[in-house]
Amino acid sequence: MENLVRREVVETAETFVIKIGTNVLSCEDDTLDLEKIQQISEQIHLIRKAGKQVVLVSSGAVGAGMGLLSLKERPKDLRKLQAAAATGQAHLIKLYDNSLSQYGYHAAQLLLTANDFRNRSRYLNVRNTIQTLFDYGVVPVINENDTVSVDEIKFGDNDHLAAMVTNLIESPLLVILSVVDGLFDGDPDHPQSQRISIVKEWDDDILNYASDATSKRGTGGMKSKLQAVLSAIKVGENVIIADGNNPVVLEDILNSKDVGTLFIAKGESVPAWKRWIGYTITPRGQVIIDEGAEKALIQNGRSLLPIGVTKSTGMFEKGEIISILNSSKEEIARGLTNFGFREVDLIAGKQSTELANILPGSTVSEVVHRDNLVILNKS
Repeated sequence: MENLVRREVVETAETFVIKIGTNVLSCEDDTLDLEKIQQISEQIHLIRKAGKQVVLVSSGAVGAGMGLLSLKERPKDLRKLQAAAATGQAHLIKLYDNSLSQYGYHAAQLLLTANDFRNRSRYLNVRNTIQTLFDYGVVPVINENDTVSVDEIKFGDNDHLAAMVTNLIESPLLVILSVVDGLFDGDPDHPQSQRISIVKEWDDDILNYASDATSKRGTGGMKSKLQAVLSAIKVGENVIIADGNNPVVLEDILNSKDVGTLFIAKGESVPAWKRWIGYTITPRGQVIIDEGAEKALIQNGRSLLPIGVTKSTGMFEKGEIISILNSSKEEIARGLTNFGFREVDLIAGKQSTELANILPGSTVSEVVHRDNLVILNKS
């Protein structure tokens, strides 16, 4: 039965989004593992022959730079970290391009920051670029732009970046390659621990199976991977975490073999516009609503009107994404606001018919229109 589930997941996926961690790509001396890149390229060829597209979200630039610059450990100083990334990225993409060219493909480099997802036009440009690369038969290789990223525009790790890239793609399967074969019900190094083959229903207790520990080379541990998994399955996408040290892991996944852990999507796929609103970017502020408004949004599919708003927090402007919290301060939705925080404070609790007197010239009556509102699929 589980094999049938895996087969259906693979067959319905049109694109494999493959995230490859630093530890998967690096040798013990922090140089890139050329054999591993060759193995990955060969398996990409098999996936492409099966009629599917491939996007790589590849770590390894900093690790490659460490090896080239003879650094003994990952730099903690931002300037040195960015220098290592800049040095290593050129080497990394060259190796991918050389390896993929043996099978008739080119590698295209896309370096992104979180701002590329926050801004709607840039978000669409990234999506269109990826689609055009598909049209040309090119394999996009995506990484965070570490050379310019600072705290405000960082993804945190490439697990999160991979989940956001998955949101750009139609009918994707996100494959996260780690150094362990999926999620275990205990310490993976303990002989009594068992691999969990399929997670059909997400439970927050799943996070208790993972630690926050990160490696000396990478930035994301298993807990980070599970958080990325959750953000993908919430919008209706399936995810597999598997062992990147298995030389045929992608071939095994393509053939629906029982490797790694498969996480089944929650509900139907969310349209791209609503993914961007609800799950791609960090809200700029919040509005708190009363019980009547909560019922209107969740049960009746209505817009958020001023009369249902009790309070706003944060300094948001018209056209930005805001969180919508219920009276218990639980986030229940996100949406594109028609008013800035100053206007919301003026019209909170007011009837729509009063807006003309409070905000002369205003042409809208909804704080958030239902077409620009997403009810969050909570875990």
